[in-house]
Amino acid sequence: YRNCRDDPNRSGTRCLCSTVQSHRPHFIAVHCQEVGGKNYEASMSHVDCFVKELLSSDAMKEYNRVRVYLDENYKSQEHFTALGSCYFLHESLKNIQQFDFKAKKFKKVVGKEIYSDTLESTPMLEKEKFPQDYFPECKWSRKGFIRTRWALADCAFDLVNIHLFHDASNILAWEKSPSVYSGTRQKALGFVLDRITDQRFEKVPYFVFGDFNFRLDTRQVVESLCSTATMQTVRLGDTNEVDKLIFRESENDRKVVLQLEKKLFNYINQDVFRENNGTLFLQFDSELSCFKERLHELEISFPPSYPYSEDSSQGKQYMNTRCPAWCDRVLMSATAKDLVLKVTSHPLVYGICSSSIPLSFTFRLNFFTSPPFSLFLQPALLLSLLLSLSALLCQPPRWRDLMCVNIHTVSLSPGSTQTVYMSPIF
Repeated sequence: YRNCRDDPNRSGTRCLCSTVQSHRPHFIAVHCQEVGGKNYEASMSHVDCFVKELLSSDAMKEYNRVRVYLDENYKSQEHFTALGSCYFLHESLKNIQQFDFKAKKFKKVVGKEIYSDTLESTPMLEKEKFPQDYFPECKWSRKGFIRTRWALADCAFDLVNIHLFHDASNILAWEKSPSVYSGTRQKALGFVLDRITDQRFEKVPYFVFGDFNFRLDTRQVVESLCSTATMQTVRLGDTNEVDKLIFRESENDRKVVLQLEKKLFNYINQDVFRENNGTLFLQFDSELSCFKERLHELEISFPPSYPYSEDSSQGKQYMNTRCPAWCDRVLMSATAKDLVLKVTSHPLVYGICSSSIPLSFTFRLNFFTSPPFSLFLQPALLLSLLLSLSALLCQPPRWRDLMCVNIHTVSLSPGSTQTVYMSPIF
């Protein structure tokens, strides 16, 4: 994905528009994390450029109702999350409402509205940044969540855009099993679930999707990959802190199998994480276990979704910065899962879309209301690491479409190239 000023081909916008034209959805949701990328001060104006270009495209001309929420106020360290949620409603879609969290009632969606800078005063969403003491290692972070609530016919549901804390150091993640970072994410996710299920509002089915930053248990992965290797510890001379861990084969000229540093995870054969869709490593994916009563997920049958190369010409390769992991997920409440599993006429698929798209998801949701209607999700093509799902909403006697797109990283800094990572989405 290249920024809209420096990319004459407008690859990201073109790809999204192509998907819209191919699948003709009636409801499009685009969820973003890290809006503006790492250099958000210089890049935020290009995010606005992307949105305006999308709105003016031929593909979007039939979408007469738009809601765009971009947290661009990076000067407010207390509130800035760099999250963005965009919704596009087709002119033929009727009877759709959005919840006003201040008035505590649904309101009909009309017109096109774009909100940025200060989202705290916007009653149509809930946005919170995690408390600073959740991640004291960082001077300040951009992690948090945004919730919107929608009603199609008389069925209401929440869509939660989330970004949890990352692993700051591979060395620190390796030192303890489970790692200290796992505990931080657990605390933050618990905070979100408590907020969206408290007594302030009526409880409805919810889908939580985005960048959870869930990681494999680094200690256990290293023990599995390097079970017969010998470890060399390299320390910093001035502080005696561990700087590198080098694992070598006992024989074979003591070839280096794995080198671990703060921001380096260089394994000799990264293909093992793609073989059989990485099934071997699912045993080390355990961060969701403590939420088994509150969050549910379909079976994982796709390779780790992170960290794919930021070079679009090497989209199938992992970077050697972190241990590959399933950071991007579609999670749902028990009531939401019931809606998914009620559909028996079509198979549920939570996995790979095609060889050219590393991550995609297909599943069918069914909301039984009066009158009954169903929600069907199927994959749609997007560029390289982009993930798109289109959904077919059936409300007798007419069919409706719903497409949701979740963008993990939107880096629009001038003169740079940055892949957009796509997260599993509803």
